Amino acid sequence: MEGINTEKHTGVLERENVIEVKNVTKRYGNINVLDNVTVNFEKGKIHGLVGRNGSGKTMLMKCICGFVIPTSGEITVNNKRVGKDTDIPEGLGAIIENPGFLANYSGYNNLKFLAGINNKIGKEEIRNSIKLVGLDPDNRKHVGKYSMGMRQRLGLAQALMENPDILLLDEPMNGLDKHGVEEMRELFSRLRDEGKTIIMANHSAEDIDILCDTVHEMELGIIKKVR
Repeated sequence: MEGINTEKHTGVLERENVIEVKNVTKRYGNINVLDNVTVNFEKGKIHGLVGRNGSGKTMLMKCICGFVIPTSGEITVNNKRVGKDTDIPEGLGAIIENPGFLANYSGYNNLKFLAGINNKIGKEEIRNSIKLVGLDPDNRKHVGKYSMGMRQRLGLAQALMENPDILLLDEPMNGLDKHGVEEMRELFSRLRDEGKTIIMANHSAEDIDILCDTVHEMELGIIKKVR
């Protein structure tokens, strides 16, 4: 029935936080890169992180991924505490800073090598992830000859290939032309509709406005505003 809030009347629809960050500080010397950050990220939504370079966006993502251990505070991903219950959270795909690949190998062979680390997926999943981002898995061109946009697409394919429930994407539109940006917007919206949770750091106000359900503004390692 139109106008009825199902969550209020039945209690069936409950918010579920897949990532919980509590009082997290990361300090290097006398500098707090993250300063007592507390924030939750709800399942099945696209969450934007905005702020200038050095505001703490990338460091927050690295801490959530388990790449960096906070000086204090705790982070929970899918009810497991990062650094205690798990070193690297399961079901999480990430593209943080510039994707690093073997320059003398094709895109497919790069992902095949990386997939062998966890040994969870096979050739079909690798090929499908490459197609999903608009690349050709049969292209033998070495990654060293890729354009910046092609490398960015391959980085997204890497983040997606094991079908994670959570995606952490640091400037995922870098190097993409207008058509590529539109393709990725459609892809991210579709992934959200499938129930995936996406945290996206992005300099583009347009991308944030179009894609994000929540926006967290960071400055000097502090979350200043949430909308």
